[in-house]
Formats: sequence, structure tokens, C-alpha cells
Amino acid sequence: MAEDVYQNLAKHLDNLPTGFPSTETGVEIRILRRLFSPEEAKIAIGLKMKQEPVSNIAERLGLDEEKIAPVLENMSQKGLIFRKRRGDKSLYMAAQFVIGIWEYHVNSLDEGLIRDFNEYVPYLVKNGWAKQKTQQLRVIPINQSVVAETSVMPYEQAEEIIRRQSKIIVAPCICRKEHKMVGKGCDRPEEVCLVFSTGAHYYEENGLGRPITQEEALELLKKGVDAGLVIQPSNAKKAANICMCCGCCCQILKNIKSLPEPSKAVHANYYVQVNADNCTACSTCVQRCPMDAITVDDTAHVNIIRCIGCGLCVPTCDFDAIKLEQKQGDEKYEPPETFLHTYMRIAMERGKFKL
Repeated sequence: MAEDVYQNLAKHLDNLPTGFPSTETGVEIRILRRLFSPEEAKIAIGLKMKQEPVSNIAERLGLDEEKIAPVLENMSQKGLIFRKRRGDKSLYMAAQFVIGIWEYHVNSLDEGLIRDFNEYVPYLVKNGWAKQKTQQLRVIPINQSVVAETSVMPYEQAEEIIRRQSKIIVAPCICRKEHKMVGKGCDRPEEVCLVFSTGAHYYEENGLGRPITQEEALELLKKGVDAGLVIQPSNAKKAANICMCCGCCCQILKNIKSLPEPSKAVHANYYVQVNADNCTACSTCVQRCPMDAITVDDTAHVNIIRCIGCGLCVPTCDFDAIKLEQKQGDEKYEPPETFLHTYMRIAMERGKFKL
């Protein structure tokens, strides 16, 4: 009976916009069993991708409002569902598995959960993200890589995204953290994930991060760029977060890197070109590229189908041999206005029209 609850929860999560595909090994069920009690699983199945008061949820589930209220609050504190405060009222909604439930467990990881998640992610990328036309994140170039003459929209500039925020929380990167916990990973900065707006309040209340100023966020951005991290804000003009990712730990980049054409699995508006006359074949750009898109013999060569336009290779070239080119025409990508619009677009592409 309990197993049926987890199977039903898995189906429920897969019916949310970004999905939760099943596997032959059943690792996704093992993950849910680690995170949810049977009672929590039953309640989670009854939540929608819509913020609702306890009374609405209790009525739909046929449960007593006073009894379910503390359960919903506890589930939201455990990172199983999302919560928003409106005055003295609490509103609750379903959380997607990624980005969502997994990231909300940054402070409660253990080796078993990490092992199961790393088994599941390649399948999630191959059967989920790689098949979706619209992604949850996009790649924007680091500011130092874009020439002054280029017209860049505000949503393509990390600095401008940060300056538009009134509430900023910085949280640990769950990818680098979980890799380090099992003796892998890298030594790049860990506390660099920026969360904005409603999500920032949730992170702060749940102790998942700490509040910082715009100036502190800009310093962290510089620190991340210097360390060779790819800038990935949420896929919307009004960004809900900025991730700073490495190609060795980031579960998105690491698995996209394994695809034959990584450029087709990301939203990016730039690509790299090499001026062979200036190139000295020093290979610095090779070391900076997170997608193995650059090779060097007598000069550097860029495999465009692997380039994700992050721009990390540009400022470290001392010979002006490499530069970013802006995509034109139909190749240019314009993100949805808000993250809600992003979810709606993903849901429609997957045939999941209910949010």
C-alpha cells in the first residue's frame, strides 16, 4: 500500500511542468521514500502548482484544517513543498523535483540520497531536460567577455539582474556540496547561488541561505567568474535566481557535457570565434571551457555545436584571439517574461496543461 503512495507521488511530480520520469531501476521511488513519509506523500499529491491557503487544501483532501495545517508547515520547512507568507497567512503549493525539492535539501544531504540522485540525474537529463525545448535555466555571458559595441539586453547581464533585486539570499551550491560530501568535486567557491524575491524569503525562513546586499552579491559574482563558473540565471526576463556553475559538479552542465551537441540543450545567445592570426596556441582557453568545445594544434579551434556561449574563455586570452559573437535572427533566444510563463511553456510542450 505504501509503495502505491510513492508510485502515485512519482506520477504527480511527473505531471508537474518539469517532470519526474520513471526508470527501470526504480531509483526515483527510492528517492521519494527517503524524503517523504507515506502521510506526507499523500498530502503532496493533493497540492497544485498554485499557492493556496490551508482551508482550500484541507477541503480538497477531505481532511481537518487544524490537523493538516501543522503538517503542511512541517513539510514546507523540510523542503517537500513550497510556502509563501502573506501577512499572517501561509500559502502552500507543490514543489517540482528539480528545480525545487532537491535544492531545498541542501542542508539535509546524506550519502544515500546523494548516491540515488546521481544515479537518477543522467536519466532525468536524457529523458527530460534534453527533450524539452524550453529549459529552466539559461546561460548568459560574463560581462568581461562582451565587447562594448554589442547591444546587450538587461536580462542578459548578471550585474543588471542583481541591481534590480530588493531581496537577495546567497545559498551553498548543492552540486558542489554533494560532490564534496562523497570525496569528489572541486575547490571552486561553494556559497555562490543567488536567490531573489519570493524564493529568497523561503530560503531565509528555512535557513537555506543568508541575506546579502547588492554590493555583496556583485562581489560574489566577480569571485565566481574569476573561478571560472558559468552564469546560469532562471529562464525568464525577470530572473528568480542566478546559479554559478562548474562543468565538473553542476548536475546540469556535467550531464549536458556528455551530450553530442551541448549547444542545443541550453538557451544562449552567444558563441565563440577565434582569430587564428592572433592565437599563440597557449591553450588557456581549453582549460577555461566547461564543455570541451575548444581544441588546439597550431591554433585554437572552436566546435560550435559544443559551445554554450558562457564567455569564460574570452577575458583570459592575453592576445585578443578569441571573442564572443552574438547570435542573429531565428537563432537569437528571447526568454519568457517571468518564471511562471516559463513553467507554462514547459507544461504545454510536455502536454501537461494544468499547473
